[in-house]
Amino acid sequence: MLALHRNTFKHGVHPPEHKEETNQLPIRQFSFPPLLMIPLSQHIGNPSKLVVREGQEVTRGQLLAESDGYLSVALHAPETGKIRKIANMPAINGKMVQGIYLEAAPSSTQEVLEGTPIDLESATSEEILKGIQNAGIVGLGGAAFPTHAKLNIPDCKHCEVLIINGIECEPYLTTDHRVMLEQSDDIFLGIRYLLKSTGAKDCVIGIEANKQDAADYLSKSIPSDLPVKVQVVPVKYPQGAEKMLITALTGKEVPSGGLPIDVNAVVVNVATTAEIGRLLPHGRGIQERVITITGPGIKKKGNYLIPIGTPLRYVLDQVGVEGKISEVYMGGPMMGVAVSNLDISITKGTSGIVVFTENQITRSEKVYPCIKCGACVDACPLSLNPSKLGILAKFEAYDQMAEEHHLMDCFECGSCSYVCPSHIPLVQYFRVSKSIVRKRKAS
Repeated sequence: MLALHRNTFKHGVHPPEHKEETNQLPIRQFSFPPLLMIPLSQHIGNPSKLVVREGQEVTRGQLLAESDGYLSVALHAPETGKIRKIANMPAINGKMVQGIYLEAAPSSTQEVLEGTPIDLESATSEEILKGIQNAGIVGLGGAAFPTHAKLNIPDCKHCEVLIINGIECEPYLTTDHRVMLEQSDDIFLGIRYLLKSTGAKDCVIGIEANKQDAADYLSKSIPSDLPVKVQVVPVKYPQGAEKMLITALTGKEVPSGGLPIDVNAVVVNVATTAEIGRLLPHGRGIQERVITITGPGIKKKGNYLIPIGTPLRYVLDQVGVEGKISEVYMGGPMMGVAVSNLDISITKGTSGIVVFTENQITRSEKVYPCIKCGACVDACPLSLNPSKLGILAKFEAYDQMAEEHHLMDCFECGSCSYVCPSHIPLVQYFRVSKSIVRKRKAS
């Protein structure tokens, strides 16, 4: 058994984990829905650019939309079928976005098209990055940042260590846990591509102590020629945030406003790594992803391989719901989004679906004034002052928040809101404030 690594980051919180109901359930293939709703905007950056038309028949894995610029990726058909229409559809952010309505061919075997393989031995770093972009791969931990852009090291920087993020600190979610136990070959092949593309000489897989079985299994499975080690860290939220993980594993701190490469590191989610190892040798695009479906309101809890574009309402119908739904989170309850519409669909960034019914939700409609208790300051992993930022947000002092109190460093982990005894929705304040700051900078 691996020794528990004692380094971690400062502050943080310990919400109930709620992982025991799905962490031992193997990944299962989800049924293919009769109609997919596939948004063109599924990642940070420009939406994918259509290359198909209404009425066209497509095969699973076929290119539907190509990348539209550097910060964009391709989009592939999750099912064999016919494009019923190209029109606006609801998105998780409440907006309407352009997307593809794909009607499944009921008699299809749903085999995946082979593409042009990216040969690990002969491919250059640039060819690997282009292959990742063409495969439509984005961060599967929830951020959905185009992976090829993260791996593109500036000429003035260099990467010393590749960190594979297997922390999965978000309550309820066990997607990465199962990927580590069931897709180790894909993970290690993905690491080979990542080491070659980044130039890193060493690789560390970071895993929380509540996944010791995955840590032991991966440690025993490391190929003898790979410079990889597994490091177990204490359970604490938000340990999976890349800045926190870098501190826990290397002792280095990413500077304010900086990126991991500023401390010579690159961090990639473990499920993203597995997809790289699974897709690039076949030149395929991503058509599906592993998602944890759980929560007190779900009957058939589990970890499912679900086609991208599967409607949320269809998912809930298939797994069954206990009682009357009160809240549905896409992602986990800490950093995920409580959806307002069940007619949205699974996207590449959907790591989990957590459902609560009226019996499990205790609402506190009353927001009380800040009592200056300092709980949010003690919880913030970046040592910000959420109390001060919250007060400035109420007075709309957005420039002061950004310039004097490092608002833009906040990655909205929700630790401050979680511990606030006054029920102040601090994260919501910060999201709105950051959006306004970005708009002002862009104008």
